[in-house]
Amino acid sequence: MTSGTDRTIGWLLHDVARLMRKHFEQVARAQELGLTRAQASVIAHLSRQEGVNQACLAQIMEIEPITLVRLLDRLEELGFVERQADPTDRRARLLRLTPAAHAVLERIRAIAADVMDDACAGMPEERRALLADILTEMKTNLVAPNTAANAAADDVSVRSKNHG
Repeated sequence: MTSGTDRTIGWLLHDVARLMRKHFEQVARAQELGLTRAQASVIAHLSRQEGVNQACLAQIMEIEPITLVRLLDRLEELGFVERQADPTDRRARLLRLTPAAHAVLERIRAIAADVMDDACAGMPEERRALLADILTEMKTNLVAPNTAANAAADDVSVRSKNHG
């Protein structure tokens, strides 16, 4: 049996995320960051996955590879991203942030913290922590079956290669 709130949690999560992205754009523009939210997102994701190739980053960010290429082209022009040849795959390019990107990353994180503070205004710290715990649990619940399914698929693939 589901309660009325269960039917709106997904919509609320989506809408709050959308509003936070919009608020980030407004604050970043006000602080003259000089980057779009999408460009800032690439820098933030890449800071956690430095050295990854373009295809992998597109998958992590859940965007089309061609969309990422356009963002990377602009970030490279701005001096924030370097593409390096992958020593193990001559077709792939590994992505690295430049020192300039690391400097702007601190501003991106500060703006993101301001947006979070605005979104959680009036919310006591213990409720913010509870919200983070709940969302982490939801994420774990959704990632675990995918991880198990991927592992099972990999296992089947390995067995079929060994017997094929």
